[in-house]
Amino acid sequence: MFARIREDIRSVFERDPAARSVWEVLTCYPGLHAVWAHRLSSWFWRRRLFWLGRFVSHLARWLTGIEIHPGARLGRRFFIDHGMGVVIGETAEVGDDCTLYQGVTLGGTSLAAEKRHPTLGNDVVVGSGAKVLGAFTVGDGARIGSNAVVVKAVPAGATAIGIPARIVHEQKPELSASAQNIASKLGFDAYGVTRDMPDPVANAISAMLDHIQQLDERLVQVCRALKQLDVQTPAEVGQPIDKLELPDFCGAGASQVDSPAAAKAPSKASSDV
Repeated sequence: MFARIREDIRSVFERDPAARSVWEVLTCYPGLHAVWAHRLSSWFWRRRLFWLGRFVSHLARWLTGIEIHPGARLGRRFFIDHGMGVVIGETAEVGDDCTLYQGVTLGGTSLAAEKRHPTLGNDVVVGSGAKVLGAFTVGDGARIGSNAVVVKAVPAGATAIGIPARIVHEQKPELSASAQNIASKLGFDAYGVTRDMPDPVANAISAMLDHIQQLDERLVQVCRALKQLDVQTPAEVGQPIDKLELPDFCGAGASQVDSPAAAKAPSKASSDV
């Protein structure tokens, strides 16, 4: 028991830089108190002492503002930061090393006495105000953005945002060196978002820019072929092309178009023509 308590305290220090001392964590962290109270209420619940389990859960909600049904299953090192308004339903299951912020609901969409609440894998972060509703699985390492409403399964390593939630990033089975470099910067995602979280519009623009770059390379090849055939081309083909200025939000696309290879492509075409 004491080993689990020490483990819980360490998890607070690892995920909350505001924690200054063990005494502060023991006395001033309602999320920690709610988890400990749930262990007691769950102990009663598993022994079919249903009223006692619900009563302990009720007292914990009154003291902490966090409602965890005694039938829910929580993993190790589970951390609720701030916590006010968090609701975890009866058949919800939470894996190890998960983090929930204030206002999160792990709820159900059915009135049947069956599995009706979500299952969170390991290392899942659910941002403040998010609602995860239904009997589906949120995969290991997934991130749920603040105020998102999730009503279907989220793959492992994915990020879900919006109402209804959509997947804006999904971890690939094999990462390139550049992708691994980006992943190393992510670390712990407070509130389920990071500064490097992809934007759907920026991703679409980046894909278009990649396509334009490929067209430029094809144009260079065509110009070389025409040059070898001594075919006369219009004068404007040989004119230099203005540099494409991109806004910062274009992200990876901007770096690809402004790369040396891409920058040389227009001048190379003009020189060959």
